[in-house]
Amino acid sequence: MNYYSTNRKAPEVTLQEAVVKGLAPDKGLYMPERIKSLPQEFFEHMPEMSLQEMAYQVADAFFGEDVPANKLRQIVFDTLSFEIPLVKVTDHIYSLELFHGPTLAFKDVGARFMARLLAHFNKEQVNVLVATSGDTGSAVANGFLGVEGIHVYVLYPKGKVSRLQEAQFTTLGQNITAIEVEGTFDDCQALVKNAFIDAELNAHMKLTSANSINVARFIPQSFYYFWAIAQLMKNAQFSMLNSQSNAVICVPSGNFGNITSGLFGKRMGLPVKRFIAANNRNDVFFRYLQNGLYDPHPTIATYANAMDVSDPSNFVRLFELYGSHDAIKHDISGATYTDEQIAETIRQCYKDNGYLLDPHGACGYRALQEGLQDGEVGIFLETAHPAKFKERVDAILGADIEIPEKLQAFMKGQKQTVPMQNDFAAFKAFLMQE
Repeated sequence: MNYYSTNRKAPEVTLQEAVVKGLAPDKGLYMPERIKSLPQEFFEHMPEMSLQEMAYQVADAFFGEDVPANKLRQIVFDTLSFEIPLVKVTDHIYSLELFHGPTLAFKDVGARFMARLLAHFNKEQVNVLVATSGDTGSAVANGFLGVEGIHVYVLYPKGKVSRLQEAQFTTLGQNITAIEVEGTFDDCQALVKNAFIDAELNAHMKLTSANSINVARFIPQSFYYFWAIAQLMKNAQFSMLNSQSNAVICVPSGNFGNITSGLFGKRMGLPVKRFIAANNRNDVFFRYLQNGLYDPHPTIATYANAMDVSDPSNFVRLFELYGSHDAIKHDISGATYTDEQIAETIRQCYKDNGYLLDPHGACGYRALQEGLQDGEVGIFLETAHPAKFKERVDAILGADIEIPEKLQAFMKGQKQTVPMQNDFAAFKAFLMQE
């Protein structure tokens, strides 16, 4: 299958070229030339499938023309080596827990898949540039750690990621370099994008991205939407889910790669009635839904730091998928919450249900609380383990939440970073010396 640029000023490319390049030469994002519908038989048998088998069939619809079946199966099964449980929080609201992977965050799925796919395609030294507002950096760094022929550079905003998140990508060494930028996530992302279009830099070294701008990172995230609905279908109360499904999925949204992958699933036939994009105070998409104007504002630091994105890259993919403001509004609604509302939601949910939310999941849970209609059942994505935001969650609850052993191990490592001003010339000079 070929991939085209959303700016339509660059030639179509193969999957291998799209994965290795990351960003199109015309600064557009790559999109698959078509999204295949899955057969009705697949949906009928979803409740009986394992997570890995279901994900393989979804992956085959996108990548099966370009990757041998046995290799693609191996990539999928290696990627999904952990559970993704659907947990009941209230009578009509469920949490899809995406924090059971190596770095306890949803991005483990896409990062691990991309690392394995890139290793399959890679024939020479490749340098991965990734900007992170928190969990992307840790997931990508750990997904690529020790992969031969690949070096990863993680750019992150100084002082704007949690201590635990930072430890997960600054203590690894080997083929992972952490770059601490004086600026915001959007500044980090701009440095990465500028690197991809700099001719001299690209002549010096082969570059690709592991942000959700890369098709190998964001498309595999569609796997867990299918798994969520399959688990819901196993519940007798919802066993009659079909194309008229009353399932509503709420996605805490930052760079919009995650929700876009879910919308790909819906386009493939996944029975989801509608989606909700939950924002923190960085609410450019929420405002777009209200007035049809895409008007990014300066980034605001919030409790839900992984969503501190004021100009989400994947908005262009979402618009490409739907083509108009009205079409987007038909399938997606929005919500936006302040830090005070996030804190209130974490406290109330824990008090009422005994369920511990992280700040991002709190946005998703609250949006369903306020937005579900009669007869609907809601699923929100719990995108990271609450302990990754321990200092914040402890302060909100007046508690001392337990840190899982996986996270404790990262905290024992020594921080290794390269300080960097928010200046592309300085960033380029650093890479040119590598």
